[in-house]
Amino acid sequence: MQNFEYTNIWIVINQFYWRYNDSTLLPTQVRGDIFQDVEENWWGRICPSGMSATGVDHPETAYLMTELGILLYQHLQSAPGFRYALVGVEVDEFRTYGELRADAGILAALFPGLVLAESVWRSIGSPLGFRPFASGYVWQPYAGEAYQPLRVSIDLSERLDQLSLVQ
Repeated sequence: MQNFEYTNIWIVINQFYWRYNDSTLLPTQVRGDIFQDVEENWWGRICPSGMSATGVDHPETAYLMTELGILLYQHLQSAPGFRYALVGVEVDEFRTYGELRADAGILAALFPGLVLAESVWRSIGSPLGFRPFASGYVWQPYAGEAYQPLRVSIDLSERLDQLSLVQ
């Protein structure tokens, strides 16, 4: 198995440009940090400025986050070596490496957009649903971000809850 221990971890992207749907080229600042999980694996996290910090709160936000997600995946295709990666809302520390290995049979269904090093993918039994992503990597294709009104609207959630009240 490939060794993924690093003595230096770098957040390589600090500014990039992305093309909004009206073809305007927008500069985007990105803040990043690194941290260790409970298994002492290193994580890199980047957060673009100007994006919602609370998730997808509007259909336009879903569109913008999906567009940015695609751009981040494009950057991942040429990133330095890693075991696995996922782009999305609240995906930091989504699974420790041990949990990822334990859930191997259901990874494709649970995590659209999950990128695995081929060596990791093979070591967990080559679960179905993964396609080539970049040299040495496979992925479950990204599904984009989704606006879900019941998660962001208290009024709609309360009206739904009323449906389940027994009369």
